[in-house]
Order: sequence, then C-alpha cells, then structure tokens
Amino acid sequence: MKLDRNQIEADFRALIGPLCDAVGPSGFEDEVADLLRKELSDCDVKLSDDVMGNLIAYKKGTKKGSILIAAHMDEIGFMVKKIEADGRLKVCNMGWNWAGSAYNERVEFQNGVNGVVGCEGWIEDAKSDVGKLFIDIGATSAEDAAKHVKLGDVCGYFGPWIDLQNDRVSSRSLDDRIGCYQLLEALKENDGTYPNDVYYVFTVQEEVGCRGSKVTAARIQPDFGFAVDITPAHDYPCDLQGSNTVDGGIGIKICDPSVVCDPDLAAAMEECCERDGIKYQREVIDKGGTDASSMNLSNWGVKVSGIVTVVRYPHAQCSVASKKDIEAGVDLMKAISAYEFKD
Repeated sequence: MKLDRNQIEADFRALIGPLCDAVGPSGFEDEVADLLRKELSDCDVKLSDDVMGNLIAYKKGTKKGSILIAAHMDEIGFMVKKIEADGRLKVCNMGWNWAGSAYNERVEFQNGVNGVVGCEGWIEDAKSDVGKLFIDIGATSAEDAAKHVKLGDVCGYFGPWIDLQNDRVSSRSLDDRIGCYQLLEALKENDGTYPNDVYYVFTVQEEVGCRGSKVTAARIQPDFGFAVDITPAHDYPCDLQGSNTVDGGIGIKICDPSVVCDPDLAAAMEECCERDGIKYQREVIDKGGTDASSMNLSNWGVKVSGIVTVVRYPHAQCSVASKKDIEAGVDLMKAISAYEFKD
C-alpha cells in the first residue's frame, strides 16, 4: 500500500526538516543519531549501535535470509585545521566540497557558531582547491576566534528547508537525510511478517570512504545489501552526463565506479516496482559511489544494489529533489524488505 500524500507532507514537515537542519559531518553524526533514536523509540525493533556510531534497527523475519539496508547519517562539511592571526579559520574537507559552490555560503558549527566561506584570491583560480578557502566567523584575532571555535571543530552548510514548485524541495544535506527519512518510514511499516530478517542501518562516515557500512556489514554478514542514497541528476546543464532525471522515479542502482550491482537484486526491485506501480528509473553513473561498495566487499562478498533518489546540485549548499521520487523510494524499500528471495 502506498503512503497517503497528506501523511507524506506531514512527515516531511515534522521529520525531514529537522533531519536536514541537524549538523552532522562525517564522524560527528550524534545530533542526527539522537533525532533518529527519538523516532525509533516507539518502533517495535531491536535497537543497538556500535563503536563507530552506526545505528542499527533489527526486525526479525519469519523465514531464513537477511537483508541489510543502509542510509548514511553524515554530510559533507569542513574541519578547522588552523586559526589565522586575523581570526580567519582555515579548513580541510570532510567529504568532497566544490570550492566554487562553497564560496560565499553560510556554515554552522555544531556549537551553533555561524560563519561565511571566503576565498584567498579569485574563486575561479581556486578551482576545486578547498585549501584556498577560509571561514569568517566575525572574529578579529586568533584569540577572539579561539573563544568560539577550536582546532578540529566541524561545520556544515547552513540553510532552511524550502518548498519549490511542482512538488520539489530544496535543502542542505539532502545527501543523505533523504535516505535516513526513507529508511525510517519503511521501517515503521515492517509488521514482523516479512520473510527476511531486516537490518535497517543508519551508517556513519560514508562521505569519507564508506567506513561505517564496512564495519556493520562485517558484523551482520547479510545475504543481501542495499545502499539508500542520492544520485546526481543529469537533466539540467551541468558537468555530468547520464540519464538520471528528477521526477523520473526512484533510482535502481545498476553500476557506479565503486560497484557493479548484482543483476538479480536489480531485477527483484524492478519486479516490485512493476507489481506495485512504483515509478522507477535504472541508474548508471560514472562518478561517485555509495555504501554499496563497502558492503559488496565485506567478508567473502555480499550481493548488493542501491535505492537512490535523483537530486540536482549534489554536494552543495542547496540540492533539489522531488517529493514524488522520495515517496517512491519509501514504497520500493518496503517492497524489497518484504520480498522473498530465491535460494
């Protein structure tokens, strides 16, 4: 059964907004995890975490077989590596930031301190070198800056969730708070009658090398793994080429530079979409990757694929996605969680 549109809208307002507002660069996902724990407290699941901070919600199935479905909590951001004498903060990447898209944007530290990204010289000359950037928090000296921010502090982009035309939305950190929302909504629908044991995992440190999913896949040793993430759109003028389209339906991952997905899993998801009337598109990209890559190589190998939502302007302060595509992702996740795989 598809989710009610009015309920989707209510959940967007109540959950996705706060999830996107939470500051959680790689390795510092606590604020996001706390929001998810609160939502999960009323769910009939076994909840645990591990030493890295992965949040694991387990739901037992009725037959043999296990599925790991992972969405990452972390976002791209910056870490302070030096405080200059004049109070400017020199930073390094936490994940991949485009210097050009970061320039003149606002950022927020986990303690609530705000700043603006500047550049030493022409931003055109910086190209993709984040080392040319700095953050201005309004400090007048190193001593003044140190009252508010210290070395190793992290920040993410700052900006509100906004509604656009045609059921599209824009926000910071849609990568991958969309996936966290989808995973949570699908989890709520699991009534314990699914054939598979399902591990709904909210992972850490995806943006710096898919580290959290590597650990949790080794621990769980699932039969199948699905990464829930975003994927770049190709339907607007940009530097990427491909077939991904906003409003084209939920993406079924076929291949990216980090993983060649299992054809049987892709076929199973297509079967679910055709059966349930879920709009979908096959996804092939030649740049980027997801947690599917590390799950695929864990232990003696795991069959994997991905459920991906197409977004414009990825890894930037304000990405754009379709509510309809997000809703389709929830529906597909529910369907594949309940799918009875052949031995």
